Amino acid sequence: MTAPSPAIRFWAAILLLMATAGFLYVRRATERAPEHPRLSAYPMRSSDWSGTDLAIPADVREMLGNGDFLLREYRENNTGTLVELFVAYFPSQRSGDSIHSPKNCLPGSGWFPLEAARIPIRIAGRSPLVVNRYVVANGLQRRLVLYWYQSRNRTIASEYQAKLYLAIDALRYNRSDGALVRFTTPIAPEEKIESAERRLLDFGAIAIPELDHFLPR
Repeated sequence: MTAPSPAIRFWAAILLLMATAGFLYVRRATERAPEHPRLSAYPMRSSDWSGTDLAIPADVREMLGNGDFLLREYRENNTGTLVELFVAYFPSQRSGDSIHSPKNCLPGSGWFPLEAARIPIRIAGRSPLVVNRYVVANGLQRRLVLYWYQSRNRTIASEYQAKLYLAIDALRYNRSDGALVRFTTPIAPEEKIESAERRLLDFGAIAIPELDHFLPR
């Protein structure tokens, strides 16, 4: 089978967004907003990692809108390597506050993709999480980014599938909440990308089970 043309994918995305907007409009009354611990309570220390909160720039905070956000840098105690954790949870996406795709936001902040793929994160006792993997560059600097969308008990790589599930949950459960989770690490000048990837996967194996306590199911 041949892949759909870019025009077909574009119009399919437009129709999906229009359908989502219609579903949310119909179900706008008395939305159920699940309770959850504030993301600021996420542990500062996790295994061999120690965290430091980072300020979200004012323009980014304004663009995000209403929600619960966490931006924190974790340093591995033995090696000093860094991982940045960003979590954006929106209790409602009915009034314009919605998840922004990193593949659109990163170029806006000067980071351009060099590689894009999807990879699994393996967590003991559960099915692998399939996430987006991006290598981005800004001048001579390189970073590795892993990110995904989360809603109810789902981990979703595709932003189009995330929109579809948003519409389904709005209809079935009167919920439009959702989250974006992003891990980022700098790639040293002589470092292989596989080494940076292993760092994020190791961090994710520790951080993701803890995040389950903070993102509503």
